[in-house]
Amino acid sequence: MSAWAARAAAAERAVHTRHLRWLWALPEVRLGRVGWPGRSTHWHYWWQAHLLDCTLDAYQRAPTPWRREASAALVRGVRVRNITGWVNDYYDDIAWLGLALQRGARVAGVRTPGAEQAIMRRLRFGRGPGGGMRWRQGDDVVNVPATGPAAIFYARRGNVGIATSLVNWMLEHLIDPGTGLVFDGARVNPDGAVHTVQRVLYSYCQGVLLGACVELGRATGAPRWWRQVEATVHAVAKHLTDGGVLRGHGGGDGGLFTGILARYLTLAALARPADPTAARLVLDSAEAAWRNRGVAEGGPVFGPQWTAPALAPGSGRAERDLSVQLSAWMLLEAAAVLSHHGEHRGERHGERRGEGG
Repeated sequence: MSAWAARAAAAERAVHTRHLRWLWALPEVRLGRVGWPGRSTHWHYWWQAHLLDCTLDAYQRAPTPWRREASAALVRGVRVRNITGWVNDYYDDIAWLGLALQRGARVAGVRTPGAEQAIMRRLRFGRGPGGGMRWRQGDDVVNVPATGPAAIFYARRGNVGIATSLVNWMLEHLIDPGTGLVFDGARVNPDGAVHTVQRVLYSYCQGVLLGACVELGRATGAPRWWRQVEATVHAVAKHLTDGGVLRGHGGGDGGLFTGILARYLTLAALARPADPTAARLVLDSAEAAWRNRGVAEGGPVFGPQWTAPALAPGSGRAERDLSVQLSAWMLLEAAAVLSHHGEHRGERHGERRGEGG
């Protein structure tokens, strides 16, 4: 096991020890407790989607029956806890779950065709006037947190035309000319005209734009998508880092933002290995997060800013949030993937040069 794989495994054990629990004492039904230590009854649908995604990362790293069973139990937990079905009123939430369920089927054989169909039906009604995805039902906000993951979801299903139109909307309306980064979203009139752009720059918005462009680049081979990938990676490196380390967004929902960016930077790095920028951002961030980790029950604990030492989890501290711990776990799994691929590229390179063992 590589050093990064061992670190990812330590983060996995810590999250499972502190946050994974049985739901309502039901057999084979699990969810992630959103805060530790202490009791927490809040329900964060989209955090559970990323807990599932991280568990699938671990399964890909080291496939075991337990990890597959944990993934299946989390899928059941989301369905049971959501009570009314698979979907809710927030299009970003259900797109995230759709992506995790797609991976569950592909990676671990955890199949939920009824769930994917329900998500598809709901997303169909989420298109805002003009082309992007609404944030939630009945809202005039059309934003990247919904449009980006929906575009990735559609592209992975082979619906390239829909994915392309979604990404085109983001590129047409939300790119900041000063930085090359994508803004969060916009308020849109009924005729599709953009009323007001929400000029905030979040790390996960860059991540989902990257992910969508990588998927479209793979599906179509069109150079425009790879040019956008390169531009976004370099804009992130220039504007969303501190000393080369990806910048965090605190606790709560923001705790997940930068881990999501790391996930899609990794896909970009694997798709375009000739440019080391994306891989360097992930690996340097992972080094910082690991160096600044704390220790709590079950293993390491991470802070929301990977350049600063983590505090002990407690009331009012971001370190208590499942989102923050998932973000770091995601980052370490990403570093493990890049380390593994880098070692294999090095082996192949050595063999070509006659330097293999």
